[in-house]
Order: sequence, then structure tokens, then C-alpha cells
Amino acid sequence: MAAQVAGDQAPQRAIGFIALALAGVMAFGASQIPSEAGYAGVGPNFLPWVVSIALALCGAGLLLEAFSGGFRHREEPSGAARGDWPPLLWVSAGVLANAALITTIGFILSCTACYMLAVRGLRQSEGQGAGGARQLAIDFVTGFLIAGPAFWLFTKVLAINLPGLTGTGWI
Repeated sequence: MAAQVAGDQAPQRAIGFIALALAGVMAFGASQIPSEAGYAGVGPNFLPWVVSIALALCGAGLLLEAFSGGFRHREEPSGAARGDWPPLLWVSAGVLANAALITTIGFILSCTACYMLAVRGLRQSEGQGAGGARQLAIDFVTGFLIAGPAFWLFTKVLAINLPGLTGTGWI
């Protein structure tokens, strides 16, 4: 039992050390950002410092737990013993299609395609069928209704330039 616990604690300790290392890298990056105060007395390096400190605290907490006996009260992992590859491929295809098509067909349609492919994979991972043409149409409309307002919020309200399908900036 002790060998199993010690072997089980090594990955837990590694995660804690990795979190601390990432916090150090982020702190170094934050130190390279100018600190002169802007609006409301907060400089551009404020948020990176907050994130690096929070990550360091999480890493320290993980190490404390791992070195004091490990995660003793954790439950057995749920799910299958092996990965479910077809759903992963559908979700990955959605993300890759979005990246490949965003400058060609615009933000809204590429995000809609991403949504449609990812939802298909997530349905399959839950053991549900992919659905027929009706489900495909519902997924298209749902993805469009999510991506459209997000596009307009970013381009019109926040003035962030996203690729559109037309030159008008509304689609």
C-alpha cells in the first residue's frame, strides 16, 4: 500500500511544482511590463501579477497537500477506462475548422461550424446519437445565435476587429 501511495503522490507533487514554475514564468513576464499607473491607478502589469500570485498560492497548496500524504479523500475517477476517440475527433475538427475558416467565411459562420461539430462530438461522448437533418438545423441556428451576438459585441461595443463575411461589418 505504501508503494502505491508514494507512486500516486509523485504526479501530485509534479503538478504542484509545475504550477509554481508557471507562476514564476508569469511573474517574470509581469516584471517586464511597464508599471506606470493608468486609469484608476492601476498599471498594465497589475492583472498579470494577480494571476501569478494566485497561481503560486495554488501551487503551494497543491505541494502542501501532496507532501502531507496526498489527496486522501479523492473519489475514484468516473468515466470509461479508455478514451473515446471519435467524439474527441469531432470536437478537434470543430476547433480546427474554426481556425482554418475564420478568415475565409468570417467569425460568425466559422464559430457556428465549430459549434455544430463540437456538439456532435459531445453528444456522441454521452452515448446519444448524432441526430438527423433536424438536429443539424437546430445546431446551426443555436451556433449562429451564440456567435452572432458575440461578434457584434466584440466589433461594435468593444471595437475589436474580427473577420466578417461582408465588408459592412454586420456579418
